[in-house]
Formats: sequence, C-alpha cells, structure tokens
Amino acid sequence: MRTSSLAAWLLLGTVACRPEAGPSRPPTPLEPVAPALAPDHPEDPSRGPAEARLPARVEASPLAAEIDRLAAELRPAVIEYRRDLHQHPELGNREHRTAKVIAEHLRRQGWEVREGVAHTGLVAVLQGGRPGPVVALRAEMDALPVKEDNDLPFASKATAIWRGESTPVMHACGHDLHMAIVMGVAELLPRLRDRLPGTVKLLLQPAEEGAPPGEEGGAALMIAEGALRDPVPEVIFGLHAVPEPVGDLLVRSGPTMASSDRLRIVVRGEQTHGAYPWRGVDPVTVAAQVVLGLQTIVSRQLDMTRTPSVISIGSIHGGLRSNIIPEEVEMIGTIRTFDPEIREELHRRIRATAEHIAQSAQAEATVTIEAGYPVVDNDPELLERMRPTLARVAGPEHLRERAMVLGAEDFSFYQQQIPGMFFFLGVLPSGTTVEDAASNHSPRWLADEGALQIGVRAMANLVVDYAFAAAP
Repeated sequence: MRTSSLAAWLLLGTVACRPEAGPSRPPTPLEPVAPALAPDHPEDPSRGPAEARLPARVEASPLAAEIDRLAAELRPAVIEYRRDLHQHPELGNREHRTAKVIAEHLRRQGWEVREGVAHTGLVAVLQGGRPGPVVALRAEMDALPVKEDNDLPFASKATAIWRGESTPVMHACGHDLHMAIVMGVAELLPRLRDRLPGTVKLLLQPAEEGAPPGEEGGAALMIAEGALRDPVPEVIFGLHAVPEPVGDLLVRSGPTMASSDRLRIVVRGEQTHGAYPWRGVDPVTVAAQVVLGLQTIVSRQLDMTRTPSVISIGSIHGGLRSNIIPEEVEMIGTIRTFDPEIREELHRRIRATAEHIAQSAQAEATVTIEAGYPVVDNDPELLERMRPTLARVAGPEHLRERAMVLGAEDFSFYQQQIPGMFFFLGVLPSGTTVEDAASNHSPRWLADEGALQIGVRAMANLVVDYAFAAAP
C-alpha cells in the first residue's frame, strides 16, 4: 500500500486510536480526575498533583554500561516473552492470562505485585538499595478485535467475545512489544538493585484501546484505584511502537498526541413517503447538510494556525426502504485536537452547527459528545532533561523529532497527575519502507524484534539516569 508523504504521516498517527466503543468515562480536562496526592500530604485528597522537583541535569548513570550489557544478554528472553504474548492476545478488561503470566514473572524477579487493579491491571514495586525518587513505567496489555493476516509461526489464532459476537483477536498495535520490554526491564533492574537509588514502579494497564461498552477501564480507572499512590511517583515514562526504522527513537515536547472525543448526532424529522417529501421533514437531507457544515468549523471558523483539529463522521444510518423518508438519522464520529480551549470551542460550535441547520429545516438535532482521552502532553522540562538519555541509547542521528499525531493515547491521564514523557520506538521490518508499512491496527501489522533490545535499554536507562540525578 503506497501513500503520499502527508497520508503516511496521518497513517502513522493512527497509533492507539480510540475504538468505536464509547469511552469508559475517564476524567478529562473537562472532568478533572481526583489528583494524585502530594507525598507530604498523603491524607489530603483536595491537593493538586505532586510537584516533582526535577533534577537540574540528568547524565548517564554509573550503571549505564551494565544496563546495556544486560539488555543484550536478555534479548532472547524478551523476544520469547513477546512471542508468547503475541500468540495469546486478550481484549480490554479481559487480560486474565496476560496478567497472570506477567505477575508470575515479576514475582520471580523479586517485585512486590498488586493484582486486580482496574479489573486486570498490575502495579509492581521494586525498592532499590539506596535512597532516591520513585520512577514509574507504564505498558498496556490489551489487544484488538482484528484477524491477523501474517505468516508468522506465533501468529494469533485467538478469538474472544466483543459486543456479543465471536471475533478474532490480535496484538495489532504493539502492546505485546510494550509488555515484553517492561518484562525485560523488570528482569534487568533487580540485578542492579543494591546500587539502584529509589524505587521503581511498573503499571501494567488494561483497556488502553477502550473498555467494553458499559464498563470502565484504562488509565483513568488505574488512577482512581490508586496506581499512582503508595508510593507516589515523581515522573512516569511510556513508549509506543510505530512503523519507523528500527533503531530510531522519536519524541516531541509539549502536545504530542491528540485528544479524542466521541460524537453522536441524531437528526429527527417527520417520516413520509419518498414520493411526497413535502408532506414530512427529511432528516437524511438535513444530516447531509450537517456533515458539510461540520467541515466548515475547522476550515472557516477556527484559527487553523494555532493547532491541527479534525471532525470526522465515520458512520451515518437512517431508514430501511428506498421509498420511505425515515423519522430519524444517526451519525457518529470523532473529534481530535491538541488544545484544551479549542477542544471546548469545537464542542460548542458542533452543537450550534447541528442544531441550527436542523432548525432551519424544521427538524431537530440532538448532539451528544462523550469526552474521551485528553492530549498527550510531554512535560518540556522532563523531556529536555531526559533527551540525552534517549540520544545515548539510539545515537544522536537516530533520535528524531516526532510530528504531532492525531491518534490518541490514555497515557495522557497519568500526565495530568505527574510529569510524564511518552516517546516512540521504531519497529519497521527490514526491507519495508515507511510508505509501504502496515499501520498500527492493521491485520498486517509487523514489528522487527530487534527493536525490543533498544526499548529495554531506553526504558531502563531512563529510570536509572533519572534516579541517580534525583537521588539525595
């Protein structure tokens, strides 16, 4: 599949897109989450997020060379972890085998493990041998209702129930890679425990792709159930696999991935015979006008130079027969942007546009907007302090600036609580160009397992470099 350079950019921006299932009612900037408690005030739930006193400078830790050596040593094991997880994918809030396998692995390595967080999530803690900060890493556990179309010996043959129907399941977004990398880090760090400052916390999170309809889940529920408490991390790091060259790490300061809200508009008219439209009110024609009107919001009503925004209608349904004008038409879509103020303005203008167009035709439009994931917003100070770590791991020529991504990720909820940095790991298979690569969520999604060692090195060095820099 060939695409233009612009289309390729948008294609890569589909990582971790919200599914069509409604959001699991996570808190957003429009609905604030209860804040993580500041360490000095553990009993005061009204306090805002803990203010991390970031170290003035972060340099390579004394353990850097040993981390790289251990990552190379663990490479075959990490590949096996990934293949096992890939072969046994599970949907959101149903990651029972996945959680069991990872929990057993963590306990064997000496981690304290809390199970059943946000249904199937895990929170694991490793206390280092020296005083220092608490640093968190996060990986997602859920797969997608996708039928794998790859000729791999460990290709998924799994099925599960989704929306009441049996469906194939696949790790089509790289979460198997993310988990395997964290499992590698979890095996590596205990070997350095006596010399490690502070505490490391691992969050193995279910339902990043969205909880099943009618359920809660994901990062918001992890936070609500105390994943960022006891102990409270100073900072959190996460990564995502993308079809970019193996060896490349990509990062961006500030807004990086878009907010994502689900839109539903129901246009109600008056049913009549298709031969006599003047005897009723045609909601199909009104719905068509609403779709066109929505596209003028971004292009004609907002300052496009501020930030990219998108309003897309993905489904329109109304009527059953060719000769009956129906009573109502339903359309559903998605709203994406990178700015909280523009997000609110989009919501306001969408309601006004749909309602006024409908009124002009004597119809009625009901607009429902379900707040989804907020913007992934990389803390600029944290990123600048950790950039040398990423450059050392990848090599300066392979640390690249990431363009804004219109896909969404619920890592953003953690960033609302504590400083966080989310970066991207190139996993493009050898011999494949970026333009021809299958995107995340594709049944032909493939990853070069050589990226796993780089991911382990990146995550482990981020933790340890920060821990040494922030240690007393």
